[in-house]
This record gives sequence, C-alpha cells and structure tokens, in this order.
Amino acid sequence: MARFTLPRDLYHGKGSLETLKTLKGKRAIIVVGGGSMKKFGFLDRVEQYLKEAGFEVRLFEGVEPDPSVETVMKGAEAMREFQPDWIVAIGGGSPIDAAKAMWAFYEYPDTTFEALCTPFNFPTLRTKAKFCAIPSTSGTATEVTAFSVITDYQKGVKYPLADFNITPDVAIVDPELAETMPKKLTANTGMDAMTHAIEAYVSTLNCDYTDPLALYAIKMINELLVASYNGDMEARDRMHNAQCLAGMAFSNALLGIVHSMAHKTGAAFSGGHIVHGAANAMYLPKVIKYNSKNPTAMKRYADIARFIGLKGDSDEALTDALIARIKELNKELNIASCIKDYEGGIIDEKEFLEKLPEVAKLAVGDACTGSNPREITPPVMEKLLKCCFYDTEVDF
Repeated sequence: MARFTLPRDLYHGKGSLETLKTLKGKRAIIVVGGGSMKKFGFLDRVEQYLKEAGFEVRLFEGVEPDPSVETVMKGAEAMREFQPDWIVAIGGGSPIDAAKAMWAFYEYPDTTFEALCTPFNFPTLRTKAKFCAIPSTSGTATEVTAFSVITDYQKGVKYPLADFNITPDVAIVDPELAETMPKKLTANTGMDAMTHAIEAYVSTLNCDYTDPLALYAIKMINELLVASYNGDMEARDRMHNAQCLAGMAFSNALLGIVHSMAHKTGAAFSGGHIVHGAANAMYLPKVIKYNSKNPTAMKRYADIARFIGLKGDSDEALTDALIARIKELNKELNIASCIKDYEGGIIDEKEFLEKLPEVAKLAVGDACTGSNPREITPPVMEKLLKCCFYDTEVDF
C-alpha cells in the first residue's frame, strides 16, 4: 500500500492571493522572512485580506535563510502566546519550512526536536491550527510537501523533517510573488525544482501517481528555466507551476542522495553556506552517473531524456545526454560545476577533506537516502563527494 497526499485546496494563478479572504477563523499568525515580501507589498496585502476575513492578525518576522532550531522555538513560543487557529506562512522555502516546525511545537510544547527528526514520526496536528502556505520562490514546493528542512548551526547539520501531518491545508501559488525573484535566486530555486522532479522519478517509491507529475515538471523546467532566469515573466509564471508539480511528485515519491548530500554539506564548512539549490545543481550530474549503474535507474533516466527530446541510441547514451543537459543548464544559469569553484572557492579544500568522513556518514544517514535507487555506503559516499568537489568523473 502507498499513500498520496496533497493540500486540501490549492489555489493558483494571478490574483489567487485574495483567496485569503475566504478563510474562516479568529486569529491568524503570519510567518515571514526578510524584507522582500514587505518591500513589494505582499505582506501588507496578506495582512489586509486576513483582516477582511475577520481575523485578528499577528506577525512573526525575520525568519532567516535556512532557518535555525532557535528560530523555530521562538516562533512556537509566539504562537503559544497568541493562540492562532490559522498559521499563514509567506515567502521562500525558509519561512514556510520554519512555520511547519513551529506548528508542531505550538501544538505539542513537550515534544523534542530529536523526536521530530525521525521520519514520519510527528504527532497528529490540527488540534489547534490549520496551515496556509504562500510561496514566493519557484523551487522548494514546500507549499505542497510533507517536508521541512531546519538547520542546527551548532552541529552544522541540516535536518529534513518528514511527515504527511505537515502538508499544508491550503496552498496559494500566485505567480505575482515569484516575479520579484532576483536572477541568482531564480537559477538556484529552479535547479532545486529540477532535482526534485528527477529524483522523484527514479526514487524507489515512484508510482503511477507521481510519475506524470515528475515527468511533466522536468519538461516544463527544461523549457522554461533559462528564459525565466533571463527575465521572461511568462516563463517565470509557468515555472511557479512547474516547481509545484515537482513538489507534488517528490512529497509522495520522496527523493535521493542528491538531497542527502546537499543537506549535509550546506552548513558544514566555515567558509560559507552552500545554497541548497546550487548544491543540488552541482551534485545532480554526478549522482545520475552513480545511480545509472543500477539498470532500473538507467532506464528511468533514459525515459526522462526521451520525454524532453534528447537523442541517444541506447539507455546509456540517453542517460549521458541527460547529464550533459543538466551541465548545460548549470552553465547557462551561471552555477558552478563543483564545490571547489563554488562562489569563487569559499569552501577550503583542507577543511573539506578533514570533514569528509563525518559529512559522508551523515549524508548516508539522511532521510532522503533510503529511497535512492542505488545503495551507498559511507566510504563510497566519500568518493562521490570528492567527485563533486573536484568535478572528476564517477566511475564506480
């Protein structure tokens, strides 16, 4: 038996933000990140629409990129004080992910972060509040997923929390918000979405319900992402839908070791943070090559290549064509090809090699590893991460 879960309602298209006027309740807390939603007027609109619906409204602002355990705890405390019956999270993946975790601690103050890190181990939510997610970026698709990624900066580890309980009740996918994204964010989030769709399609938990979503998302992203990056707003609007379709796929089929590696390398090094979408973009070609040693995975990579119009006279040739296309996209989007070159070399080689055994071990233990189509051990993960650092060939 398998399960397929999406938000109860998903509103999409320009103007769908006004759907907030139809929510029913007494108190709503808005969880938001930095200043972009305020700068472009969307935060004011959300607040106004909720007030028109009869809500008393409170803001929790300042959720940082890659939200921390500490921010989650502060937000949960604010919720316990205000007692909202709706949590409305607006912005990129960070405020929405943070709000999901806050939700759990709001309803269950005595739970522990460690308990929530066990996949699909959340207590039953909606005892106090429902959840509405409004994404402003076209990548994480957290508005439709059962996932939240929270960073423990003291340990230098990102934790993917996973439970169908944290799938939002309402998702509002309004492309007007995505039109405000700067180029670099458009590139990184777009390749995050591409990785979601490809990993979902080759996941060991793929099924007839997730495959069409994953394939069509890959096709859309392949055709639209570069144009969106270069300022084509029609492409930008459709990318907002494409990333959401990718999210529907991976929330139910799960992911693979591209995400395991991105989670565990993102905050591991003192030189700086490796942005999640950029990490996925750099690691994806290497992981496709690694996974393609599994004949079932290679066949599915070849399926993807055929579906998006790539050429090859065998499954191996088609898989190589897919790898080449991902590398081409990264180049067009000005994303580095390897960790060594990321942001001009901010990750120190010596530190990388010193931390490699522990990072590899953590990556293998990540929640996303279990659904990867080819098994991996910590020593092999070390080799794969080295390939991602130096941009060397995967031949194992």
